[in-house]
Amino acid sequence: MGELKVIKLSSKQDKADYIHQLIKDIEALDLMIKNNLIEKEPIRIGAEQEFCLVDNHFNPSNNSLTILEEIDDDHFTTEIGNFNLELNLDPFELKGDCFTKLNDQLTKLMKKAETAASKHQTKILLTGILPTLALKDINLENMTKIQRYFVLNDAIRESRKQDFNIHIKGVDEINLLHDTVMLEGCNTSFQMHLQINPDNFIDDYNWAQAISGPVLSACTNSPFLFGKELWSETRIALFTQSVDTRANSFMLNEKQSRVSFGGEWTSGSVSDIFKDNISRFRSLLTSEFIKDSVEMLEQNEIPKLKALSLHNGTVYRWNRACYGVGGGKPHLRIENRYIPSGPTLADEIANMMFWVGIMIGRPKKYENIKDKMNFKDAKANFFNAARYGMATQFYWNNRYIPSHKLILDELLPMAYRGLHNAGVSPTDAEHYLTIIENRVKAHTGSEWMVKSYRNLLETKKPFEAIQTLTSNMYLKQVKNYPVSSWSLLNPRTTTAFKDKRKVKHIMSTDIFTVNEKDSIELVGSIMKWKNINHVPVINDDKELVGLISSSDINPLKNKTIEEREAVKTIMTTKLHTVDQYEELITAKKIMNEYTINSLPVVNNKKLIGIITSKDIT
Repeated sequence: MGELKVIKLSSKQDKADYIHQLIKDIEALDLMIKNNLIEKEPIRIGAEQEFCLVDNHFNPSNNSLTILEEIDDDHFTTEIGNFNLELNLDPFELKGDCFTKLNDQLTKLMKKAETAASKHQTKILLTGILPTLALKDINLENMTKIQRYFVLNDAIRESRKQDFNIHIKGVDEINLLHDTVMLEGCNTSFQMHLQINPDNFIDDYNWAQAISGPVLSACTNSPFLFGKELWSETRIALFTQSVDTRANSFMLNEKQSRVSFGGEWTSGSVSDIFKDNISRFRSLLTSEFIKDSVEMLEQNEIPKLKALSLHNGTVYRWNRACYGVGGGKPHLRIENRYIPSGPTLADEIANMMFWVGIMIGRPKKYENIKDKMNFKDAKANFFNAARYGMATQFYWNNRYIPSHKLILDELLPMAYRGLHNAGVSPTDAEHYLTIIENRVKAHTGSEWMVKSYRNLLETKKPFEAIQTLTSNMYLKQVKNYPVSSWSLLNPRTTTAFKDKRKVKHIMSTDIFTVNEKDSIELVGSIMKWKNINHVPVINDDKELVGLISSSDINPLKNKTIEEREAVKTIMTTKLHTVDQYEELITAKKIMNEYTINSLPVVNNKKLIGIITSKDIT
């Protein structure tokens, strides 16, 4: 999609013209498969690196276009969020030291990006979801100022006709409505490409589906969203819901999401995968198409199938079939989209080698996997891995097996054999697959983050803890030591930067509130039970309307009748409040000026936190 100037499909003529081009692309693909025009060898690998831009306080830095201009390299491109960028690596033939070459190019180009970013007080961070992201970062103001993103946002919103309902439940829970597709911008991944022989594409694609769960379990790196601890790989749930064109209704929705694992094993040819996508998902965008793909073939030209590629770019399979043209020759590949960015470049190359090795090292007993494994078991394995990471029990070979045992006893040896048979350097295979082995035995990125964050919460409020976590991730990431070697952060870990303290650093978010209609007796009991001196009062719309303090309650203790009155009869309604991103020194001044011991923190009249005199001493 990034190569085309796209517009939203609107008129009947636009839709008719685009569908005509799309069907012609499918006809051309069928002809190329039938006439053996699709390249079968050599096999190549490639990758796309998405990464986060953060400021010196490790919060999102919304300057991607400025940094992209500074980098001035066609390998780099934009993402939907103005705090992310993407790097597209060159393809390498799968042989010899191809992974070292890929790593060298990745390292060189990332250093180029880091140098450019540093000129604008920006750092680069590799992580599936940036832990310091906040809701204010995912509004339209932070969407990259490029036409195609706004067109996509409008098209999906028009298709859905309602806000996006995001509900993810892990250790914590997120339940929110959002009005743009900018939630997609929370996700950054390391997308891996493997060229596939067209004769074997369907069997290889089904195998890619079957191994997705086990591979993902060893690579998780996205446990947090907006400060909440959710899934080991929260990206899987978030991305599914963030671009969902299906509207909520009172009827059972049998349609697949545009982001999906799929609903069944594939059959036929690769063309049938694209046909299924076209049948299930209507086109959202169009562009200018000059030549008919079938006519191009008749004139001995290789078409790029631009209409098909555009449609395919708006259907987000976790394992996506892709068509491309390189060196004048058409090829097919599988794009692995479920692996997150980070924690280090070394970890990412190891993830890629692990996946490629298993893909090409499949033993005969796993040929025609669709006849030997129920698709729903493969799908369940995938989502269980996203939830639980290395704690997953996989259903494999008709029995349950722990992730550690499956990976160490079967999949790693399989990957070694596959890489050896492909002629990949044994030194490279040993180096990178050992990274996977050590990670399975120690901890993944998500495990390190969760354990470290929980330690930090012993001495810090959530916002400070997440900021400290992110800054230390960066320090370890720069050294490029695999995450398995990272020591856990202890409760006393500090940051290497001096941030201006904000209200959010110290505010309490686990707040007991009462309704203005509640009885004074109830409020007094809550304050006694919970040993608190201040209770915010909200109305039926969840808006902050007052504050009750122990000094309001104490004089009424012996007045039985009054205690049965409503809270609104005695609450303080003349309130002083503060924004969560206000500097802490400002909050202190307010509390001193008005001689108050508590200060509610509000956002759009809604209570989101509170600070007391105890917090600022």
